[in-house]
Amino acid sequence: MATSLTSSWDHQYDYHSSANADTVCVSHLELNLEVDFSAKQLIGQVTLYFDLNKESSSQHGQLILDCRDLTLISVSDLQGQQLDFSLVDVGDILGQKLVIKINQSIRAVTVHYATSPHAQGLQWLTPEQTLGKQQPYLFSQSQPINARSWIPLQDTPKARVTFDATIKVNNGLRAVMSALNNPQMPKDGIFHFVMDKPIPTHLLALAVGDLAFEATGPRSGIYTEPAMLASAVKEFEDTEAMIKVAESLLGPYAWQRYDMIVLPPSFPFGGMENPMLAFMTPTLIAGDKSLVSTVAHELAHSWTGNLVSNATWRDLWLNEGFTTYFTNRIVEAVYGKEQADLEWVNEYTRLESEMQSVDLIDQTLPANVQTRDPNQAFNRFTYDKASMFVHELEQRFGRESFDAFLFQYVTHFAFKAITTEVFMAYMLQHVLPNCPDKLSEVELKEWVYGEGLPHWFVPPSSSSLDKVHLALMEIEHKKPAKMLNVSDWRVHHWQYFLNQLPQVISQEQLLDLDDTFLFSQSKNAEIVCDWFRVAIRNHYDPVLEPLSAFLISVGRAKFVKPLYSELLVAGYKQEVEQIYAKARAGYHPSLQVQLDKLLSW
Repeated sequence: MATSLTSSWDHQYDYHSSANADTVCVSHLELNLEVDFSAKQLIGQVTLYFDLNKESSSQHGQLILDCRDLTLISVSDLQGQQLDFSLVDVGDILGQKLVIKINQSIRAVTVHYATSPHAQGLQWLTPEQTLGKQQPYLFSQSQPINARSWIPLQDTPKARVTFDATIKVNNGLRAVMSALNNPQMPKDGIFHFVMDKPIPTHLLALAVGDLAFEATGPRSGIYTEPAMLASAVKEFEDTEAMIKVAESLLGPYAWQRYDMIVLPPSFPFGGMENPMLAFMTPTLIAGDKSLVSTVAHELAHSWTGNLVSNATWRDLWLNEGFTTYFTNRIVEAVYGKEQADLEWVNEYTRLESEMQSVDLIDQTLPANVQTRDPNQAFNRFTYDKASMFVHELEQRFGRESFDAFLFQYVTHFAFKAITTEVFMAYMLQHVLPNCPDKLSEVELKEWVYGEGLPHWFVPPSSSSLDKVHLALMEIEHKKPAKMLNVSDWRVHHWQYFLNQLPQVISQEQLLDLDDTFLFSQSKNAEIVCDWFRVAIRNHYDPVLEPLSAFLISVGRAKFVKPLYSELLVAGYKQEVEQIYAKARAGYHPSLQVQLDKLLSW
């Protein structure tokens, strides 16, 4: 049953920001920061340029910014006149708010500050934690609300900003940002960046390390540690082809370049769509391009997410659902329909699994996170249920008509942040009246506000999985693993196979599967993680040693959080404590916060 559009929540309001962005809107940042690896701090200043909303003059006496754990040194106007300010705690999730007194003549303020060594948006790696083992490394992760831990700003996706930055690095390392990057290293260690298109604050990004560069095309390339560069370039060599496919669907690429940086394994996401420099996990480098759909996903965000953005974290599905669908279209064009269909089925399999353990009230497209940590919005409903919805729109309208809709939608909302309700109004005003026989208002609202999947939904399928279903039947009948015909299986067949195995499997069968297919030794992170989950729930203890090594060496939240959860559910509390004690220091601070809560650390 669809829930009502009306509730006590103001759906225009960002509950995860204290900033007064609706009345005093910051539009440009000037950053000037020095990277101090010894102190694990960024030290310097940011100048924020803002506009006043004339309709809200009564609130012009102050500029309110978000921050978390920053050391504030001073606040001044452009003439150097000191301004009064106060710092107010607003809770563990939101951090603090910085309230600066301003008058009608002030249009910019400069904040001198330093970050905390424990800033949730920054990870400082020792040389031993890098691939090269010689130099330290720093990288940020601002999404969802961690930009405030390294810049005092209006940390809400509603407040788009342009920026320019000067980053000083004093130890011969390279700095890169979510802006236009120059492959040539400056001799003085001072790096300059410009982002001239307005971006949401969660797309602000910085990395500093021993980074080499190689082009993958005329407008794309890879930054990463020298020892990883060749394998990364080979794995992601189809990037230019992906860009061309994406442009054919949604129009010209608006960001000039699509470079990527492959980060150390502690990066907590598969990828992060920071414009002009997408951040990528090294767990994507499988050697066979089987996991490069994440590259397509972050590229797709260049339109759905970076051009058209969610206004609040409740509206995350507008980013991730359209992008997950769009990813599938890119994969189909570059790698073929079979792979696209397999990935779509695996999306549904993940969603189906999560539906069994999540309260119905949280199974809508808008994430009900207004009073919760916005990290909880990143679930299978904002990604895969939303993708199923967009796939159904394509099926209802027909691909040609739907592609025209996508192009018009992105063009209409380019460089804007929208809510779920703005999207619904657009559909009701501009789309449904033109095709009343294709989709009704009731069906639209059921998809968006309804709990679970609509009763009429037909799951995706692929005839390519027939051979996997046969193998699963043979497993049910205790057929030895070496007798299974798996000679032409892709990674996606193996993922489906592992996710569809019976909940309860005997120790003998698990040992047979592991000995035959060497799952515990797999170098493919997706495969080994799916196998570990099967093994944990069946108390197959031989995996504990490789599982421990995996959790210590990989910090991607998609893998780490479910594995710790599975271990706890299966009763491995002592093992969890031992593993986490060794692994925690290598995780990104934002992930540490989440895991500390999950594991009652």
